[in-house]
Amino acid sequence: MEKITYKAINIHNNLELCPTPEQNDRVSFLDLEIIRRTPHLEIDIYWKPTTTDTTISYLSNHPLEQKLVAYRFLIDRMLNLLLHKNHLANEWQTILHIAKNNHFPTALIHNLRHRMTQKRTQSPSPTQLTNPRKNEK
Repeated sequence: MEKITYKAINIHNNLELCPTPEQNDRVSFLDLEIIRRTPHLEIDIYWKPTTTDTTISYLSNHPLEQKLVAYRFLIDRMLNLLLHKNHLANEWQTILHIAKNNHFPTALIHNLRHRMTQKRTQSPSPTQLTNPRKNEK
C-alpha cells in the first residue's frame, strides 16, 4: 500500500492521497475497498457513508441522455471491475435503489445494463477495424 501511495503522491505536487487505516481486513482507497481474504485480495466499490443517492430525476425536463449519464458511469464501473459475484450483486442492487429513488423505471436501467453488456461482448467487425468511423459532429 505504501508503494501505491508513494507513486500517486509523486504524480503531481498538489495530489494528496490519504488511504484509510485498515479495519476488519479492509482498506478504502479512492473509490475502491480492498478486502484481505487469505490467500488473496478482493475488491469492492466503496461508497462513503455521506454519499447521497441523488441523480437527475427521471421526472425532470432534462434530455434522457443527460439523465442516464450517472447510471452509465455506475454500470460501466461495475462491469469493468473484477468484482466477486456477491459484490457485483450488491452493487447492482445499489444502482437499482438509486434509480428507484430518482423515479427511474426499473426496466430502463435493466435495458441500459443489457445494452452496455452486449456492447462489451461484441467483437468489432473487420470493417470497423480497418475503417474506423470519424466523428462527424
